[in-house]
Amino acid sequence: MEELRAVNRRKFLKQAGTLLAAGSLAVGSWPRSAWADQANYTRVTILHTNDVHSRIDPFPMDGSRNQGLGGAARRAVLIKKLRKEEKNVLLFDAGDAVQGTPYFNLFGGDVEIDLMNKMGYDAATLGNHEFDNGIKGFMDQLPHADFSFVNSNYDFSGSPMRNDVKPYKIIKKSGIKVGIFGLGIELQGLVAAKHFGSIRYQDPVAVAKEMVEELQAQKCDLIICLSHIGYSYKSQKIDDLKLAAQLDGIDLIIGGHTHTFLDHPTEVFGPGGQMTLVNQVGWSGIKLGRVDFEFSRSNSLNQVRANSIAIK
Repeated sequence: MEELRAVNRRKFLKQAGTLLAAGSLAVGSWPRSAWADQANYTRVTILHTNDVHSRIDPFPMDGSRNQGLGGAARRAVLIKKLRKEEKNVLLFDAGDAVQGTPYFNLFGGDVEIDLMNKMGYDAATLGNHEFDNGIKGFMDQLPHADFSFVNSNYDFSGSPMRNDVKPYKIIKKSGIKVGIFGLGIELQGLVAAKHFGSIRYQDPVAVAKEMVEELQAQKCDLIICLSHIGYSYKSQKIDDLKLAAQLDGIDLIIGGHTHTFLDHPTEVFGPGGQMTLVNQVGWSGIKLGRVDFEFSRSNSLNQVRANSIAIK
């Protein structure tokens, strides 16, 4: 059975690689005239997804609201095009890359990880569905990932994952230091206890404050949170909007879990008056988020532009 699974996986990945290489997608260019003199500024382009849920193929043409949208091949072509247009591109995912189509049931995450590798993801955080096959199921995928998984509010100290998921990552692009940390939702009640074992949830707000202090101490020019706690709840449950309102220092929260479609990021002001952008692009890879940060020669943030690009 394992041998058959491995053969089928290799066959599919070979076909998927062909799709990624051959796919085509028409997308409008970012209006360069809207920016200041390129010689005096450095632009960092952040691309992001969330809650793709194993949607490898476009939605079928069945008359549904999402028919024909999405698909890994189209997303890959778009990402490749944007990388040709922009010098400093980073690609992130805010969790739940798996679970939702038979690809996950058959291959346990192999397909999703390999396609994310091909697209060149730089980091991802953990959603609750990353634990659907238990800690072992997730650990089996980690060696295949060419990108980092980050989470800072799960205590992994008593878990086999303690050395494999880091609280944050720092990436340098043309002299701009970008700090990325992750936050996850409370797993109790969402995931069977046997699947997350000894992993312990910690308060996202307190942990986020610690992460901001740490990344500021390391002289990061841009601080990004990959969050899978949800965009907004009517209850007192912590969400991205409440988080952003309770602390300063996060420039961008890339959210997930609630499948919220935002055409543009929400602006939230912290207690000290600093603005945090909160963005999320729905689910199933229907859209790709884009946020461009422009820095002056002294690495001071000059302006920000953002949009959400439909994959069709």
